[in-house]
Amino acid sequence: MEKVILEASQRKEITKRNTKELRKQKRIPGVFYLKNTEPVAIDVSGQAIHPLVFTSQTHLISLKLKGREEQECILKDVQFDPVSDEVVHFDLIGITRGEKIEIEVPVQLIGSAVGVKEGGILQHSLHKLDIECLPKDMPERLEVNIADLKIGDAVHIKDLNFENITILNSADSIVVSVVHPKVEKEVTVAEGEEGIEAEGEEMEEPEVIGKGKAAAEEEEKE
Repeated sequence: MEKVILEASQRKEITKRNTKELRKQKRIPGVFYLKNTEPVAIDVSGQAIHPLVFTSQTHLISLKLKGREEQECILKDVQFDPVSDEVVHFDLIGITRGEKIEIEVPVQLIGSAVGVKEGGILQHSLHKLDIECLPKDMPERLEVNIADLKIGDAVHIKDLNFENITILNSADSIVVSVVHPKVEKEVTVAEGEEGIEAEGEEMEEPEVIGKGKAAAEEEEKE
């Protein structure tokens, strides 16, 4: 797996005002967590964190923080602005060699399904899977071959087997399937009817994404 070096600065002031100043400077606040140690509030340049967020691969990160030894970690959580979709906060989890970690890994479909060539429609239901493995076995992606899928076929979690990796998703969950065009049409029509019934009803206010982290909550203090 490719290792990416991420340079960060430690935040000594954790306030709402400081967070706004950081974002004006195109820097993103975050928190670094490591087992049996206190969390460290950090910030990085947006240019450095974006390639780790907007990617179809999982990266092993080498965190460089002044006054500390380089620490291997993974990107565990990212929060986005509900309006602009910009990254506003992130969490890094430190890795301890020899200890298993839980991580979300992208699914990459390989091949062209026979059923699609016969007129079926490909439905990719799970684009990422939750897995558990040792850091040395952490994959950039999980490849799923769909070449033999016919209309009506599906690949479930229980059908997958990767060496040295445990998939944590429900065994019966569908990763990808090929459905008959009529099924897709019926679903579309049903959704359209539901939209008509809902027309005229009062729309609910969108939910605002909260940080949900102790360090992030501290940022609200002046």
